[in-house]
Amino acid sequence: MKKFRLYRLCAIVVMIILSNCLSISASDINLLPMPQQYKQLSRSFTAKQLSIVAPDDVRAEATNFCNDLQLKVADGCRNILKVEMVSSLDGIPINEREAYKLTVTSRSIDIRAISADGVYWALQTLRQLSMQDGNRIRISGCEITDWPAFRYRGLMMDVSRHFISLDELKREVATLSHYKMNVFHWHLTDSEAWRLESKLFPMLTDSCNATRDAGRYYTVDEAKEFARFCKEHHVLLIPEIEMPGHSAAFTRAFRHDMQSPEGMTILKLLIDEVCEVFADEPYLHIGTEEVKFTNPDFVPEMTEYIRSKGKKVAAWNPGWTYRPGEVDMTHLWSYRGKAQPGIPAVDLRYNYLNHFDTFADIVGLYTSRIYGQPQGSDDLAGGEIGVWHDRMQTSEEAIVRDNLLYPNILAMAERTWQGGGWQYFDLNGTLLPIDPDNEVRKAFDDFERRMLWHKEHTLQGYPFPYVKQTNIHWRITDAFPNNGDLEKKFPPEEELQEEYIYDGKSYATHQADGASIYLRHVWGEKLVPGLYKTPEENHTAYAYTWIYSPYAQNVGALIEFQNYSRSERDLPPLQGQWDYKGSRIWINDAEILPPTWEGTHKNLTNEIPLTNENCTARPPVSIHLNKGWNKVLLKLPVGKFTTPQTRLVKWMFTFVCVTPDGAKAVEGLVYSAEKKL
Repeated sequence: MKKFRLYRLCAIVVMIILSNCLSISASDINLLPMPQQYKQLSRSFTAKQLSIVAPDDVRAEATNFCNDLQLKVADGCRNILKVEMVSSLDGIPINEREAYKLTVTSRSIDIRAISADGVYWALQTLRQLSMQDGNRIRISGCEITDWPAFRYRGLMMDVSRHFISLDELKREVATLSHYKMNVFHWHLTDSEAWRLESKLFPMLTDSCNATRDAGRYYTVDEAKEFARFCKEHHVLLIPEIEMPGHSAAFTRAFRHDMQSPEGMTILKLLIDEVCEVFADEPYLHIGTEEVKFTNPDFVPEMTEYIRSKGKKVAAWNPGWTYRPGEVDMTHLWSYRGKAQPGIPAVDLRYNYLNHFDTFADIVGLYTSRIYGQPQGSDDLAGGEIGVWHDRMQTSEEAIVRDNLLYPNILAMAERTWQGGGWQYFDLNGTLLPIDPDNEVRKAFDDFERRMLWHKEHTLQGYPFPYVKQTNIHWRITDAFPNNGDLEKKFPPEEELQEEYIYDGKSYATHQADGASIYLRHVWGEKLVPGLYKTPEENHTAYAYTWIYSPYAQNVGALIEFQNYSRSERDLPPLQGQWDYKGSRIWINDAEILPPTWEGTHKNLTNEIPLTNENCTARPPVSIHLNKGWNKVLLKLPVGKFTTPQTRLVKWMFTFVCVTPDGAKAVEGLVYSAEKKL
């Protein structure tokens, strides 16, 4: 009897331990985006082969899933992948067509959905849940009910200012698809070049009519191939033919402005070609922004003509003032973009990655609501991130890397799928809440964990410069008035304190977390807040922290004080200086000097590419950490918020210790402004 009681007690203890392990495992799930409803089950599905029970129209998708995971499909196998198409799903509040229910048990995988899109998103979730277990595939047991908060979840890529290879575009679409984003907005034409082959007018893509990447364009066959690729990945392709603005390439080729009678005649012939190339794509985007309209009939006539070809029309807002029903979708750009009743809107207003820095802006993107709303509606289709290349880039890899494309895709994927958010860039901007128990902070911390897991696994080898930043803690002083003297010294250079008295006034310090901190955001404090509520010109701030290293070591450091937007003509820093603000950094009181700048030009131009100005575009700075605590002090002066050398002054800094190759954050370090382990 005593032995029986002992065995029973042991069994209870084991059950408690297993239960605790399961709860820990559930909290460590790496799905991205996280499903709307997720429940972990106790037993996983483990198999080398399975049978598929599915309708013919989705069986190929299920088979592809098995083939990708090297799961053998065998009829009659007791392990089953079952797909059931239903007319409705319980508990789905919005976008039911893309919703799915997924149940994974020890012997079966069951998918229920209304459409092929819902089945496809369920299979994408299964891909993320799947793990190699010896010669078998193991899929965590779970029950999931899932749907997208927004029906439009997109990426806009400008290929007119800089040609991007089809291989890279396909990689981007495959990534979008894997993370349940469903739109690729393809900006094919602009003043720099026309990138789509025309059989009628081959001079359009002739090298003499392009000012960048001359002679590089997509053939009709390549465009059709890309359209097929998008369709296979359940990604809606929206080609954009910019009109009537941003059309210098058109004018160079034809010697006629688009708004002229001759230009409109030619443009209609081109539209015929474009509609034939993209025969299965429902939308054609026509631009209409940033242009002086000289012909009031141009936009109405063109939209009517495109609609007569069976296409829906999308356009930028602000742009032509559209009436309800005049176009089928507007893309909102800049703070002036406003959703209009009766026209579905897509929000891009603060989502231009070419202005983003490496670490802070992804916080703002992740925490913000789409157009300030928790979910979509008839008039709010969703959100999009965009990449423009007004400034020439050295390579497509530089575009992907410096714009932090893949990390930002992951942030946008989760926000547009889950919906919600906590602000519209207007409360905390890009700042992380300090309180670790804050709802927003916990959400971003978990997102960062999952994002870095996907960096190491799903996206290994992709340009992905983001590293862990949520463990970095700073104190930043109130700003001291420097009266335009950017070299003027203030008390923090003598001693680190939490509060200072200077010229009879008290100057406090403020806590801030992250690898990058905006003191004043590039968009200005009225649009996107920075650390200071009312930042003033001609002031100097200081930021400091201590880094505990368990042993002496040489590490790399990502350091910058002006993240160079990829759409600005800014001049490179002068040799020996970090920027035009007089920023400086000391590690253990030894000054860290900037690298040798590769750019040396002194004329403002978009046609000289950025080189190593941004920290992601150069090797990390080598620094030495002593065993124990290491002092880090940054001096952050600012003069004017717009200067002759830099149109958009970013009063900010970036600092994080990384491996010498920059691939990862250095493990085992503790960042603490209070020197607390």
